[in-house]
Amino acid sequence: MAVRRALAGPPSHEQLASVVASVRDSDPYGLDLQLALCMCYELHYRGFAGVDPTWEWNPELLRLRAELERAFLAGVRRDVGPIEPDHTSAREMDAISIEPVDGAGPSYHLRDRGTWPQMREYFVHRSLYHLKEGDPHAWAIPRLTGGAKAAFVAIEFDEYGAGQPQRLHQQLFADLLEAANLDSSYLGYLDAVPAEALAAVNLMSMFGLHRRLRGAAIGHFASTEITSPPGSQRMVQALHRLGAPMACVAFYGEHVEADAVHEQVVRLDVVGDLVAHEPKLDHDVVFGIRAHAVVENRLADKIMGCWNLDQPSLRVPLS
Repeated sequence: MAVRRALAGPPSHEQLASVVASVRDSDPYGLDLQLALCMCYELHYRGFAGVDPTWEWNPELLRLRAELERAFLAGVRRDVGPIEPDHTSAREMDAISIEPVDGAGPSYHLRDRGTWPQMREYFVHRSLYHLKEGDPHAWAIPRLTGGAKAAFVAIEFDEYGAGQPQRLHQQLFADLLEAANLDSSYLGYLDAVPAEALAAVNLMSMFGLHRRLRGAAIGHFASTEITSPPGSQRMVQALHRLGAPMACVAFYGEHVEADAVHEQVVRLDVVGDLVAHEPKLDHDVVFGIRAHAVVENRLADKIMGCWNLDQPSLRVPLS
């Protein structure tokens, strides 16, 4: 992996110059592209041990990141497809609030018949996001104003534990991993998860890091908050059925309660206020909601495709 090799040394032009051209022919959802993009983004979060921090703003690396983003965003836009001219974010949020009667996917499977080894795999898939939960969406804060900003920060305050470090959602998930006898270190499973899990996190990082994509970032945030409570409730039921440790139940139980409140705030006070003051962003919010569904469905299909064949869903099976 060219990016990984480059980051191991001092910033230089030569190490990346030959990589940019190859991106144009890459699979936008492929492992090489998603892993490279993930490493580029992590320089804006916590960085990597032993990696020169000046890589974060290295012009050649930023040029490569732009090519990676261009390919990824083009793939997502293709899969989202055209948005109806008269469709609004309010209608889109109404639509995703309706749970299908015959739903499918990992949370349904785990609730009804999943095994504890499959549950542990699911935790690993989600670890790259939940151990930084709140952070990718927080990039949107300085891009908002007025009521939308105030309401957004109020929700993020809950994500960050309302001032209590032990209640940080990131910490609650670390506690979950430890209770499940899994590695709770940040990025501990970077080399184990498939490209689909990386794409789910990369999407929100990309939206958050670009001001021009702030509407999509808010749409992604809204979709996350609106769809979280029912999925988390299924996970609580699954964990009780499997007799899981209470630290595992606590994480998802927190999301059943908190996100149910957040749903109304994000609808009315975040999205509502944003599109009232910047109506041109309404379709971008819809795009963000649908883009969230695209990457989440790809991950769900990957997991279920493996589980239906009684195969592990990770690149590196758990012991």
